[in-house]
Amino acid sequence: MNRIFKNRGLIVSCQALENEPLHGGDTMIKMAQAAQQSGAIGIRANGVLDIWGIKQAVELPVIGIIKRVMTGSDIFITPTLTEVNQIIEAGADIVALDVTDRENRLETVKKLIDAAHAAGAAVMADVSTFEEGMAAEKLGVDYVGTTLSGYTSYSTQIAGPDIRLMSQLAKSLTKAVLIAEGKISTPADAALALAVGAEYVVVGSAITRPQLITEHYVQAMSAVLG
Repeated sequence: MNRIFKNRGLIVSCQALENEPLHGGDTMIKMAQAAQQSGAIGIRANGVLDIWGIKQAVELPVIGIIKRVMTGSDIFITPTLTEVNQIIEAGADIVALDVTDRENRLETVKKLIDAAHAAGAAVMADVSTFEEGMAAEKLGVDYVGTTLSGYTSYSTQIAGPDIRLMSQLAKSLTKAVLIAEGKISTPADAALALAVGAEYVVVGSAITRPQLITEHYVQAMSAVLG
């Protein structure tokens, strides 16, 4: 499934949640077009409308997710078969889903992986630990992403990207391909992720979420402003 992407490189995550200023309309489509124009080799998108619109607008592979909050559950990245089917129908090349060791997910997620494969889509596992990454490979995913490191209570809690996890998985995965994702906020972070063995690097907030980018500047300047 590595052939989905022509080369190693940058995947830009073009997402805006409902409570964010850039949500809706064709904003994420334009973000994806800008990413393609600047050399990105893929796009990660959230929601049926954005996935479909981006697939029509760019000539890049799209990783699709659907974030759905379910009462009583911490799993919200493509949680059920319903979302898997919607992502595939929208035209995504790769379905990304939570493959963490929460709520018996590792025991139930196989049917979602198999369904995506049966429909001709590749699968990316969003994991938070080394053990989850290796378990995901055994479940048959095509890509393992470090997306959720720091976002589960038991994973490494650091401010920046989990380079150690990326390095460990790069050395240990034999079939699945490593995608570095999560808290990658500078070009140096992205280059380091490639250097330790990731095939692809996903960057989202640092490129496509201006409210967070602005916040970082404001916080850095606040000490001087008083």
